[in-house]
Amino acid sequence: MAGHSKWANIKHKKARADAQKGKIFTKISKEIMAAVRQGGSDPNGNFRLRLALQKARSVNMPNDNITRALQRGAGEQDGVNYEEIVYEGYGPAGTAVMMDILTDNRNRTAAEIRHIFSRRGGSLGETGCVSWMFNRKGFLTVAKEGVDEDELMLQALDAGASDFENNEDAYEIYTEPEDFETVKESLEKQGVNFLEAAITMIPETTVEITDLEAARKAMTLIELLEDHDDVQNVYTNLDLPADIAEALANE
Repeated sequence: MAGHSKWANIKHKKARADAQKGKIFTKISKEIMAAVRQGGSDPNGNFRLRLALQKARSVNMPNDNITRALQRGAGEQDGVNYEEIVYEGYGPAGTAVMMDILTDNRNRTAAEIRHIFSRRGGSLGETGCVSWMFNRKGFLTVAKEGVDEDELMLQALDAGASDFENNEDAYEIYTEPEDFETVKESLEKQGVNFLEAAITMIPETTVEITDLEAARKAMTLIELLEDHDDVQNVYTNLDLPADIAEALANE
């Protein structure tokens, strides 16, 4: 499971937060609208909306942006109806890639995503080609500094977590999707702060890339996909040795 966060950590280190802020706000707005249309505008009864609002606040998204997204999702303002799709494909070295898509034009998005894959040594696949390699899980990470590993592990397992790992950069807590919110709230009440908290797709097995150039191609593909306006989330089974990850992070 640890491979899940390896590439994410590199991405975070390489990110230019200010330059990306507008794009992040747009993607979160789309997620809020989709969540409202699916489950209503009351976050107390809409778990997906609660997660989207938490994500919005974690990146300091302005309240006006949040309000507009909520109103558009509820039909109170003119808004675009987004179709939700999952795309699957293969990256360099046979790595598996899944993407959550929100689009107002399926044909345009498919052509653009296929082009990104082909330019970077990958291929867009058929539905189901890699999804069987992933499990839907709750995922929380906690910074190591000032945190006792044994105490945190006991707190997490007592709260209902299904797994706990000591990764290179952080402690990782895994839950079943239906237990995610309970575990998160329990740990927050005990003073635990999270670097990341999300429902995500975790690979059952990972593909380790030990060649720097191949790793660079794989990471470039992931970054281009994440940068696409219609891609909400990217999941991969890519795993990188520490030296390769450090080299990429410093580029």
